[in-house]
Amino acid sequence: MLSVNLFPVFFLLALFPVAFFWFRRVYRILVKRDFSEVALKKGLPPPNAEKYAPYEMVINLIAGTVIVGVIIAVLFGLLEYQAWIAVAGSTLWIKLFASFALGRQAHGLGPKTKSEGNQEPR
Repeated sequence: MLSVNLFPVFFLLALFPVAFFWFRRVYRILVKRDFSEVALKKGLPPPNAEKYAPYEMVINLIAGTVIVGVIIAVLFGLLEYQAWIAVAGSTLWIKLFASFALGRQAHGLGPKTKSEGNQEPR
């Protein structure tokens, strides 16, 4: 009887849409000049999203390229299971942390405070 561990298969299949979405973001930033998905915080881009667009594009381009490289390496048998799972998983996490950090940097750190002239009376 054939026994197949399904986790690697599902993880490999999940890498296809992940790479597609990351490359779609690169295309939107580079070609369409659409900055609506740049440095998001709570689903909203910063007011100066164009300033942070090159960084977001590079993050997505590098991560997407690594994921496509992993997919190709797995399909051609160039990487063993432990190696490609480690590379793909690390890439996913690093990309998420990098985009999160860029979003926090673009929106400013800490809560927004009201200026002294606009405070409500107590």
